[in-house]
Amino acid sequence: MTATQAGAGRVRASDAEREQMATILRAAMAEGRLDLAEGEERLAKAYAATYRDELRGLVTDLPDGGRRALAETPEAKAFARTALRRHFGGVLVIGAILVGLWVLSGVGFFWPVIPLAFLFLGLAKHAAWHRHGGYRHHGDWRGRGDWRAPAEYRGHGPRGRGYRDEW
Repeated sequence: MTATQAGAGRVRASDAEREQMATILRAAMAEGRLDLAEGEERLAKAYAATYRDELRGLVTDLPDGGRRALAETPEAKAFARTALRRHFGGVLVIGAILVGLWVLSGVGFFWPVIPLAFLFLGLAKHAAWHRHGGYRHHGDWRGRGDWRAPAEYRGHGPRGRGYRDEW
């Protein structure tokens, strides 16, 4: 079998993916799920991995693929707090603009109550999501990422129904 046949249909892993896997493994070691020797062995395999399926195999025996341990790191918690503060600040700014428009319009009915209700419901849902284990951020805890997952991760959401939680 040639090298091209061995890699047919396989996707190469990027440096960022290897580094994120190493972060997951370090978090699992800190949580006590992996001992030092096994953790170091898996870290070496993560950095030596060429393909994504090699990375996937390193965390298959960890709960939720090790992502729960990653979510419990101080960096991830700080990122979640920062994201929630940004959301709160955005809601306040939009709320102030809506109230200002209402004052300028001179309409008796306080119409901004309708969009404000939706804004605060979204903020409450965001806060509850982080409080109850909403650790599936599409991107990474260093602030790089997008509000949506890359094409190969897209599905219907974290509740199942077609969600592909792959590397």
